[in-house]
Amino acid sequence: MRICFIGDVVGNCGRRVVRDVLPGMRQSLDIDLVICNAENAAHGLGCSEKIITELGYAGCDIFTLGNHAFSNYDFIRQISSLDNVVRPSNVSSEWPGRDYCIVDRCGLRIGIINLMGQINVGISCDSPFDKSEALTVLLKDKEHCDSVIVDFHAETTSEKQALGYFLDGMATCVIGTHTHVQTSDDRILPNGTGYITDCGMTGAVDSVLGMDIETSLARLAYKMPRRYEPADGPGFMNGVLFDLDGNGRITSIKRFTEYE
Repeated sequence: MRICFIGDVVGNCGRRVVRDVLPGMRQSLDIDLVICNAENAAHGLGCSEKIITELGYAGCDIFTLGNHAFSNYDFIRQISSLDNVVRPSNVSSEWPGRDYCIVDRCGLRIGIINLMGQINVGISCDSPFDKSEALTVLLKDKEHCDSVIVDFHAETTSEKQALGYFLDGMATCVIGTHTHVQTSDDRILPNGTGYITDCGMTGAVDSVLGMDIETSLARLAYKMPRRYEPADGPGFMNGVLFDLDGNGRITSIKRFTEYE
């Protein structure tokens, strides 16, 4: 079984890239399941039911989120009706939405978890280590999942790497998101868990993390108050492809970059 995980989709440009690139890639590479981080898909901040439908038509099956899960406030009332969307599980119990998603594909039962880091994400959350262990046990023992895939939406590389080793041998794959710059450490850890610190973003190539360059320079170089705006122009899609055997164990993981 082949799974594609698409890194943070940013704004209209990112959504366009998914529409343009994913259908052909899915067919040519025999991809069985596509997971997409969509927390920046609505004008760079947040998501919506309409966007989930749009990206679903383009070939995405399951959607993960992050610290901007509800930056579009309408999504607070929309998310509970969407059974293919999972938001970070280690947050307040008042957050609507699901702690995990399960999909049956190619004879395997796949559980998907979304977690948020504890450092510099702007939202208070519980330990991702405790929550990931509890949910992984639940998915395997009670939901009878063959594989557990974790999207860890976190700021620091140290916390991401630590969670990867913490879940090594428990989770099938730990994929880092949030920092938008693809790292070159895609590999299988010693006890069999696939890992990458950050799988990258999907959006404008010439941008600052998917955002307009001039706006970013005004804020960061000249300390001027500006509202961030998503960049436009030629785009690319970043993520990872990984293969599972008939028992749900990972056999390979490889990062990818596909240009429009």
